[in-house]
Amino acid sequence: MTDTTTDAHALEVLAFCRQGGSLQGRWPLARMTRLHDSLQAASDDAVVDWQVAGSLLPVTGGEAQVWLHLQASATVSLQCQRCLKAMDEAIAVDRRFRFVRTEAEALKLDEVSEDDVLVLEPRLDMGTLLEDELILGLPIVPMHTACPEPLRPQRDDTVLEDDVPHPFAALAALRGKPPLDGDA
Repeated sequence: MTDTTTDAHALEVLAFCRQGGSLQGRWPLARMTRLHDSLQAASDDAVVDWQVAGSLLPVTGGEAQVWLHLQASATVSLQCQRCLKAMDEAIAVDRRFRFVRTEAEALKLDEVSEDDVLVLEPRLDMGTLLEDELILGLPIVPMHTACPEPLRPQRDDTVLEDDVPHPFAALAALRGKPPLDGDA
């Protein structure tokens, strides 16, 4: 079921999952200020396409598990750490979240589950959750697979090995002895 009346910025997760709800949208990247601020450059028309689906997973002899499945994609501009030029990077998010009643239960399950375990709040801001996941999806060190221009050395003043003073030559001078062969 696709719900067009649900507010994605105040999602009632339990009710949404009980209904088997789904939402999708397209939000401007500029709205996500924490993500936007970490980019090289962002055009005003850059967008994030997303969709979320809720479900309850029945458990024999227990309370049904509350799940959200979030998928999103965006193309962002980052700075290549090799050539320092702008580069476009496609980010894709495909995450499942299990919601539990208490923080203690979340911590316990988070240790054994590959899925994210969150505490069930009365309302969830999908924009904040989506932005968090996109930030986590950014590469730690963005680099082109092949930089567009050949890299040039940044320094012109190359030091030749013969120009470097040998540390033992200075020590020999302090002791008043002539330096040994190979120390000068």
